[in-house]
Amino acid sequence: MINPVKQENISVFDILKIGIGPSSSHTLGPWRAAERFLTTIDRIGIDRVLSVKVLLYGSLAKTGKGHGTDVAVLLGLCGEDPVTFDVNEINPRMEQIRNHKKLLLNGKKNIDFDVLTDMVFLYQESLPFHPNALTFLCSFSTGEEIAETFYSIGGGFVVKENEDTGGGRQIQLPYPINKAADLLAATQATGLGISGVVMLNEKEWRPDEETKQGMLKIWGVMRDCTFRGSHIGGVLPGGLNVSRRAADLNKKLTAGQTYNNYDEWLAVIKSGGQSFKYTLDWVSCFALAVNEENAAFSRVVTAPTNGAAGVVPAVLQYFIAFCDGYTDDQIVKFLLTASEIGSIFKKGATLSAAMGGCQAEIGVSSSMAAAALTEALGGTAEQCLMAAEIAMEHHLGLTCDPVGGLVQVPCIERNAMGAIKAITAAQLALQSNPGKARISLDQVVNTMWETAQDMNHKYKETAEGGLAMQLPVSLIEC
Repeated sequence: MINPVKQENISVFDILKIGIGPSSSHTLGPWRAAERFLTTIDRIGIDRVLSVKVLLYGSLAKTGKGHGTDVAVLLGLCGEDPVTFDVNEINPRMEQIRNHKKLLLNGKKNIDFDVLTDMVFLYQESLPFHPNALTFLCSFSTGEEIAETFYSIGGGFVVKENEDTGGGRQIQLPYPINKAADLLAATQATGLGISGVVMLNEKEWRPDEETKQGMLKIWGVMRDCTFRGSHIGGVLPGGLNVSRRAADLNKKLTAGQTYNNYDEWLAVIKSGGQSFKYTLDWVSCFALAVNEENAAFSRVVTAPTNGAAGVVPAVLQYFIAFCDGYTDDQIVKFLLTASEIGSIFKKGATLSAAMGGCQAEIGVSSSMAAAALTEALGGTAEQCLMAAEIAMEHHLGLTCDPVGGLVQVPCIERNAMGAIKAITAAQLALQSNPGKARISLDQVVNTMWETAQDMNHKYKETAEGGLAMQLPVSLIEC
């Protein structure tokens, strides 16, 4: 069991990561684990490798096929990078591996690999440290055999068995933050907002300009994903036959107006006014677009997970389209604030649905977006933390029950709901006096962790409870 509230140096680029859908813990994490395993076999001698076998445990086994865990592991073993790999090549590459029963290990050596026998789904076995576990077995021509076990602990974070999960990069941050109280104290000591404090800490990793450019790159992926997802129709892969809705909604809202790129699209959106219904429809469209792309194995930003990747960009897009927040500085501050809230939840609870249910994904992302929007709209640090608390308070106990083990039902719609809750939480906080609040963000983080521990395992990304049991198995192609 992971010990929460630990000293851990987490950068904004640890919370907000570019990757490929549909899941941070079941796709991006295993992909990164495979990359780490490659470093071990490279050190021993990749030319000496005879065979590789992969064992998937617990939640990775139970929902791994729907979440693309097998795909991620194989691409990782091939040495591909989820940040740059062409998503259009996923299916052809997988077909090639399956048909030829060969794996080009780290792009250097072909080995025999039969997906049906060398990728083992241990549905009834779970390792004690974390439900998301996978083991790599490798034999060498020298007779040596090695085994390494990794845990995908949520949000794309991966730890190796017996590795210190709290070590991080051993640097001394000027304002170490483990809890919301630490963050508030830092804002009071510096007179800066949350984003300003985050920038002071990020200086220990890189120059300010590099951080800003990195954040704008993150935003670029979010923007492109939102725009792309708003213009692609059809049915999502996986067998549930879920129709994509963002494109139809976008077409209805733009009402035949023409545009050729994102900026022109944004101008069309703005020209429609700011009525409540109109704004609400667009926020839903933004969120649906991102998570339909995520479900289609497209490129998204883990924020803080892939299953919840639509909330932060949807609220940021709302800020840009309806609150005139389209400047680089405003976007950077928004993302910096969001990331720090996500970091607090990772340290004090979990970002893993396999550990805490969907409150660890949609709940955390909604909390992140609420705080970020509050600061962007001129709120104080106290109001930002209040907004984060409100958003999570109303996601406590949210189960993770993906139908068919796919990040589609109810996951896609939950992103729209999480975005709306974030905006509501921000407005409530901006109109309130945080000094009169009876529950703090730290108390909500603690409660989320306690709730996670009490939650029945079948509601933790196993597809064995809740909505996941309502559709006949015959209708699902796993």
